[in-house]
Amino acid sequence: MSANKLHLVLIVFTGLIVGAVTALAVFPEVRARLLPAAGVKVMGQALVGGPFTLTDHTGKRVTEQDFRGRTMLVFFGFTYCPDVCPSALQVASAALDKLGPKADRVVPLFISVDPERDTPAQLASYVQSFHPRLVGLTGTPAEIDAVVKAYRVYVKKVPDPKSSAGYTIDHTSLIYVMGPDGAYRAHFAHTTNADVMADRLAKLL
Repeated sequence: MSANKLHLVLIVFTGLIVGAVTALAVFPEVRARLLPAAGVKVMGQALVGGPFTLTDHTGKRVTEQDFRGRTMLVFFGFTYCPDVCPSALQVASAALDKLGPKADRVVPLFISVDPERDTPAQLASYVQSFHPRLVGLTGTPAEIDAVVKAYRVYVKKVPDPKSSAGYTIDHTSLIYVMGPDGAYRAHFAHTTNADVMADRLAKLL
């Protein structure tokens, strides 16, 4: 094997190890699934979530305390996202519709990872394409950085010559479920079936 190929293999292997260790550290349920034979009893909450101060799509300043008492469905994305974000928001919206009256106990949040372009006005136009109760949140770069870190979300701006802004954003595509107390409860992939999401949410409410 050439030195270049060996170097590439080592990089890939290291990346896999880092990803696995991160999952084990952040999500207790992952540890429970991967380490059952070791007799390890998993305790505590996942290290996801925390305080934030942002601006909603109406221009109002809000914090996490404004949503206490309701289960939060939290998704990080941006309005210029071509596929993953619309897919995730459509699934979440459909799941809420399937919950019926129970949906009143859930507030869906769309937190922008692109504060440069996602103004409150831009978010207001965007969220109306999905669920009537969807709340769009943005903020200063520092405020977005803080909430991204609190939720352990991967965000990376990458060059994109096809975009008028010259960039796009790679980001975590999980939908987080945060309890009425603000603590992490579960998460869904953006490809989750709406029926499956609604069923699990109903059990968590």
